[in-house]
Amino acid sequence: MAIDMDTVRQIAFSFGDVEETDHFHLRALKANKKIFTTLWQQEQRIMVKLSPTDQSLFHPYDPTIFFPVPNKWGLQGCTFVDLTKVRKDMLRDVIFLAHERAFLKKEK
Repeated sequence: MAIDMDTVRQIAFSFGDVEETDHFHLRALKANKKIFTTLWQQEQRIMVKLSPTDQSLFHPYDPTIFFPVPNKWGLQGCTFVDLTKVRKDMLRDVIFLAHERAFLKKEK
């Protein structure tokens, strides 16, 4: 059973300091004024901004569930999550990591 966008929102908002905004043709979730998740309603997936290291931990689990965005953003850790296949506990973990990353200071 697919996870719906309301469930994604509930998970994300449970971490606090989250706002939802428009981002081009999508809805975006922000923390610390940084986008950490975009909602791809029609595709039944989300994009989470992970570190490349975190991406490398999720992707091998099941590359049909967790897969890099196919461009330079994907090389930087941006990862799609297929909501028709992901378990809720894993979704919570991946959204949590993306949310926490929004509060990290940029490395120089």
